[in-house]
Amino acid sequence: MPGSDPVKRTTLRSQIADALREEVIAGRLPAGRQFTVKEIAEQYGVSATPVREALLDLCSQGLLDVELHKAYRVREFSYADFRDMVEARTLIVEGMFRRSAERALLSATPESLGSVRRRAEEAGRAALAGDLDILIGYDLRFWREMAGLVGNPYISDFLDRVRVQSWVFTVPLLRRLDDLRGRLWHRHTELVEAVAGRDVARAQRIIVEYNAHTLALVDGLSGAAAGGGAGRSPGSPAEGPASA
Repeated sequence: MPGSDPVKRTTLRSQIADALREEVIAGRLPAGRQFTVKEIAEQYGVSATPVREALLDLCSQGLLDVELHKAYRVREFSYADFRDMVEARTLIVEGMFRRSAERALLSATPESLGSVRRRAEEAGRAALAGDLDILIGYDLRFWREMAGLVGNPYISDFLDRVRVQSWVFTVPLLRRLDDLRGRLWHRHTELVEAVAGRDVARAQRIIVEYNAHTLALVDGLSGAAAGGGAGRSPGSPAEGPASA
């Protein structure tokens, strides 16, 4: 069939990019890890071309850096980077609620709202159980679908990019805790109900509390890893439930 080869190549490229993205988010390809196109091609049993294209896609998403001699390195994010990510995603979500929530809800179908609720419930259950690997997938899907209600793909894509980078930074820190039950943010369903009820003020309060908890836990873990304080934000609680 004419054009079948490009379709297959594009599909393979996206499959490799998705697989490597999951490895980076989960911390199985840790920050600072260096590798070549040849290594990845041999690992997946494919040619170099789709691997090179997939790695460039991950570079454009801010997850990899290109090194000399055709090597790639998993990007290392700092605590300051993480605080900037939280600020960026907060501005996106607050703006989304303030300017677009009502319009989105008026056009949202019962099916789309139901899907967001299901993602919220699944993410909440995983968070309460302390199952980080399950939570990451559901949390990212939840926020993609929540942003998707607005109907602006630029907002959805940018929020997803920042949230992925947030997880890349926080996952190695969270894995240092022996038991994550009761430590991970699990109020996804409350946020959905606030948005569905067009209670923008309540939704914004939930986001503020969410970010305060996140920064508090990450601040504590970063400080412990460095052997000292990591610059706790004034007024933040010393410890609390959090997720990326």
